[in-house]
Amino acid sequence: MGTEVVMVHDVPFPPQITTLKPLSLLGHGITDIEIHFLQIKFTAIGVYLDPQIVGHLQQWKGKPGNQLAEDDDFFDALIAAPVEKLLRVVVIKEIKGSQYGVQLESAVRDRLAEVDKYEEEEEEALEKVTEFFQSKFFKKDSIITFHFPATSSPTAEIVFSTEGKEDTKLKVENGNVVQMVKKWYLGGNRGVSATTISSLAYTLSAELSK
Repeated sequence: MGTEVVMVHDVPFPPQITTLKPLSLLGHGITDIEIHFLQIKFTAIGVYLDPQIVGHLQQWKGKPGNQLAEDDDFFDALIAAPVEKLLRVVVIKEIKGSQYGVQLESAVRDRLAEVDKYEEEEEEALEKVTEFFQSKFFKKDSIITFHFPATSSPTAEIVFSTEGKEDTKLKVENGNVVQMVKKWYLGGNRGVSATTISSLAYTLSAELSK
């Protein structure tokens, strides 16, 4: 695990972030959207994980990165592993927070509906997340952090930081919603960022073969 700052499309990511313990940058990538046939880079993503995650993925030891990138079971195991995880999402292209919130809401709602877990509690929790982003403006270099502690019942803390303003925070305590937010970013082939999934697969393949 390196000590150098990692540049992801001109956005610097520290190699480690310390929350309760040091988490290592094990994957990074971008999200982009196509507008009138142009690929617009939208956010840069860093995935920070407790290095102990490797112990929970031993059954994939020896598999090359390109195989892991295609293996949804591998990413399900990564999401389910009881270790601390943190996503650092940095804005490249400014956008209204409401646009991001709607994207997140529809991705999470669709995934919950698919497995028949979209009940009133989930709807309420998801509405709070959407409202949290509603009033924000994502200036370039604003940072959205999703922190998933290693607790027995899945919770998430979302923090939004932008220059010149105090950080705002939201705690999400509905386990099903938390799970699907993780899946939106880390869910293998259906994750929002193919480059992040590929990067995670290759890094973890290398870590597993040590």
